[in-house]
Amino acid sequence: MKTVKPLRNLIQSFEALPGIGPKTAERLAYYLLHVPQSDLDEFAHALDRLKKDTVLCTRCKAVSETDPCPVCSDSERVIDQILVVEQPLDVIAFEKTGKYKGLYHVLHGAISPLDNIGPDEIYLNELFERINVETKEIIVATNPTLEGEATAMFISKKIKSNGFADTVKISRLGVGLPNGAYLEFADEGTLIQAFEGRKSI
Repeated sequence: MKTVKPLRNLIQSFEALPGIGPKTAERLAYYLLHVPQSDLDEFAHALDRLKKDTVLCTRCKAVSETDPCPVCSDSERVIDQILVVEQPLDVIAFEKTGKYKGLYHVLHGAISPLDNIGPDEIYLNELFERINVETKEIIVATNPTLEGEATAMFISKKIKSNGFADTVKISRLGVGLPNGAYLEFADEGTLIQAFEGRKSI
């Protein structure tokens, strides 16, 4: 017996999401089939408003409801320190620690030649434009993967070649994060340890 078209369409939509295989997609679709219509309507409305009610902060590129975002518009933040991360979820992870009081910059990816992602495909130029005489430290918190390390080295070389070698400290997260890990999955204690153990690069 063939899967009915509405279910088949939903299964295919779920399969297009990262980390969702055919079996999981089927389970999700059949689960939603038994959810009350009012809950489905609420779910559909949330999806419909997802991109309509969010913006990228023009300063740090974090996902927000306002521009500038709450962090960039907070007068209490330390403005001479910028923490560079790959994804918006990484900002949330660091904010949960309550330890970091500076600014952020979200790259929305990492340099990955195998995936045809170069420096121009992520928000690197926007980062370099933010660095000025007030900037004292750039903390590179890209993931400890090959792509993350390549991105970190590119950032370090670029900042130094732009004449900030003597005025801007460039540091990398320290111990606590295993190779190949992703920041968004790290617990708060591990992030704090990595942040406090950062090293110059």
